[in-house]
Amino acid sequence: MLPERDEAALREFLEGCRNAARKKGHFQIASISLAVKHIAPLAVLQSIYESDELHCYIERAADDEAVAAAEAVVQARFDGPNRFAGVKAFAEEVLDNTIAVGDLDEAFTGPHFFTAFAFDDSVPEGAAFAAATVFLPRWQVSRSKGKYGAVANLKIEADTDIDSLVMRVWGAYRKFGAFDYLPEAEQGDASPRPKVETRRELAPDVYPQAVTRALDAIGQGKYEKIVLARGIELKADRPWQPLDTLNRLRERFSGCFTFSFGGGDARSFIGATPERLLQVRNGRLLTEAIAGSGPRGKTAGEDAKHARALLESRKDLHEHICVRDSILRRLAHVGVEGRAEPHPQLLLLANVQHLRTRIEAEVGETVHLLDILPEMHPTPAVGGSPREDAVPSIAELEQIERGLYAGVVGWFNHLNEGEMIVGIRSALIEGQIARLYAGAGIVEGSDPEKEMRETEMKLSALLDVLVDSTEYKQ
Repeated sequence: MLPERDEAALREFLEGCRNAARKKGHFQIASISLAVKHIAPLAVLQSIYESDELHCYIERAADDEAVAAAEAVVQARFDGPNRFAGVKAFAEEVLDNTIAVGDLDEAFTGPHFFTAFAFDDSVPEGAAFAAATVFLPRWQVSRSKGKYGAVANLKIEADTDIDSLVMRVWGAYRKFGAFDYLPEAEQGDASPRPKVETRRELAPDVYPQAVTRALDAIGQGKYEKIVLARGIELKADRPWQPLDTLNRLRERFSGCFTFSFGGGDARSFIGATPERLLQVRNGRLLTEAIAGSGPRGKTAGEDAKHARALLESRKDLHEHICVRDSILRRLAHVGVEGRAEPHPQLLLLANVQHLRTRIEAEVGETVHLLDILPEMHPTPAVGGSPREDAVPSIAELEQIERGLYAGVVGWFNHLNEGEMIVGIRSALIEGQIARLYAGAGIVEGSDPEKEMRETEMKLSALLDVLVDSTEYKQ
């Protein structure tokens, strides 16, 4: 009988974990997975959300998958060029001291680690997020292809009080086994959106000049492509509610990954990104080259006109090929042979369309996801090409601190599976302040005014769900 379905068996299992902790001289993680009836991960996260606790939420409605994780049982932060290796070593040590039981045959079962990597290997002191953050959650709930699951991870030490732990886990089992959402009388109407009192550019008047300077460098052969971003800051009349904003994002951008990562200090990084950096499932890797952008039309004919212009744009096709070929080269560096679709397809989103090429590869068990990640990040879609020449110029040109913008948010598990997404079309929420970011790829033929319009188009995705556009002051 599964230990979480029988109180006596649960107690015996946890006592066994405590004995292992005493014998090994190292804490043990008891990871208990449970298949449950219908459960909505975002609603659960909202019900247990605490601003001073770490959390992570990732959903792609088009894939019918969502996972929410909250409260760190163990966590770590890393800085420097070895941050990916640091996260891998941390997870391996935890897994060496983990005992997983329960319903382990379905997606999102067993121990999962949730991560956020900043764009840069190192971040300045006092930055909103570390260069790398990883945590194993106390609670995790998921939806995948019509199936639902819950995971409880418990830290067992030599002196852990088993009685109190049994009571807590048993209560959680009953709660997640038949999650009781708020009665309608308590829900009320959705909270009104804060009113924006001020809007300012993070680096005023810098962006067009940065594009011009980048074009000069491209003309001199310093690099082939560079991605430049800009940011705006909104100050509201009251604190933002990041998970309410996230809910509006997921409803509007079902074709994107909607995400939220909370650092445990009342800061949340949220967004709706079209870009998957990499997915590993059952020994197969999937990634995408997404580069080249165009607007959506108000009518079918106008939309088709924009689509054809994008597919025939020399500038956008050139930018796209840079990204695709770079991904294939990076995979080859770690011994992974990628196979790309022969021609780019259109990725249609609510307010923009992109060129997209899917890339697949076999990875088996020989290459860890975290060995591939530092090769893949940052792709030319958010950094530049050649990466070694373009990326070091970004900070000086943009004059903003990217933080998690264009970084990586995702999860990986004990089976070397995982999903890593690129943190673009995103915002950093902290109290009454929201900082929004968007970028554009600069190649030969780029126009500063056009790139400014492209970033404004991308920013509008977040502006539309954060505020009523008639209420804020430009």
